Amino acid sequence: MYFDLNVPVPSPASSSGSGQSQSKKGKGKQHQQQQQQQSSSSSTSPLYSPAQINAVEARVDLLVHLGYTVIAFSQTLLKKIEPKTFVNTLDPLLEQLRKRPGIVYLRRLTLILDEDSEKGFGLTNANASLVASYDLLALTATTEATFSLACLTHTLPSPLTTHIISLPLTLPRLPFRLKHTLVRTALRNGAVFEITYSGAVRAGEGESSGNAATKRNWWAAAQEVVRVTKGKGIVLSGGAAEVAELRAPKDVGNLITFLGLAQNLAHDTATTTPKSVVLRAQTRKTYRAVFSEPRVVIPDAPPPHPVAKDPAPLPSEPTAQQPSDVQMVPNTAAPQPSSSMSLNDSTLKKRTRDEGESEKTEGIRQKKKGKKAGNA
Repeated sequence: MYFDLNVPVPSPASSSGSGQSQSKKGKGKQHQQQQQQQSSSSSTSPLYSPAQINAVEARVDLLVHLGYTVIAFSQTLLKKIEPKTFVNTLDPLLEQLRKRPGIVYLRRLTLILDEDSEKGFGLTNANASLVASYDLLALTATTEATFSLACLTHTLPSPLTTHIISLPLTLPRLPFRLKHTLVRTALRNGAVFEITYSGAVRAGEGESSGNAATKRNWWAAAQEVVRVTKGKGIVLSGGAAEVAELRAPKDVGNLITFLGLAQNLAHDTATTTPKSVVLRAQTRKTYRAVFSEPRVVIPDAPPPHPVAKDPAPLPSEPTAQQPSDVQMVPNTAAPQPSSSMSLNDSTLKKRTRDEGESEKTEGIRQKKKGKKAGNA
């Protein structure tokens, strides 16, 4: 199963802004009701021309032929999310596309973060209902402040969590430095960094200097992303604006190995890692990124401890009144000394010491008697 999480769609041929602007001139409840009816009807009406639908169908057919099974259509927003002017253009598109068995369509919203959107670009709780219908949320940072904000703040579990961080790889130079602390924090929170291969295979009229410079910038910036992330948490997407820029998954896997990735990690960029991102993106609709509803499990009560029984009484010795089956056999072994005759070493030493002291005392007495007798 191969994923392409960045398939740009053309801008719609018609929008619903004219109906809303005309209804603003009216006053009263009647005009407000007409405005709501017009907005609801315009959201369900087709916004794409037949030529645009045919172009998208041809691109999807080519992606399916190349081997992709999960396709994410991307809607790019170049300004702040405004509830009054924001329109979801992917829902009408998916309704008009032909259903293909075994192919999954996803909706992705990509926000471009520039200097004007540093203070706020609409990802607030008040606008959570506007982005709830999208399967994936992505941020494209263009400044150091927006990159820090995308890595530290918008990757935390919430209904507005962004799981894809895209970088402008075709610029002459990355506008900010990829700090290890920011990248590790984003990866720890479950976000991934996207590399679009369209910059390396971008078609052009011959090898012009501008096209060659774009490819050179892409290779340098993509190698920096691989170096900082150490090959982990990278998603490889198309981002192709033209059909000629599309490539097969295995061709792209061989291409990205030149960036310093191992063969297995290059294969994961289009299979395992995008799958985990899609599954993790579903946690936006749960509380604090919990996959399933928690269920309380009460364990059974432990069995009661068995009561200790009294030990069985020892059999009593047979008496004369109670005959016993045991016959008394006389002991024919040699008699052993009684316990009173056995002395341990300490007793023997003490007795020997007492005897020696008594002998010394007796000798002193005899000497004294001999002296007295001599004096007499």
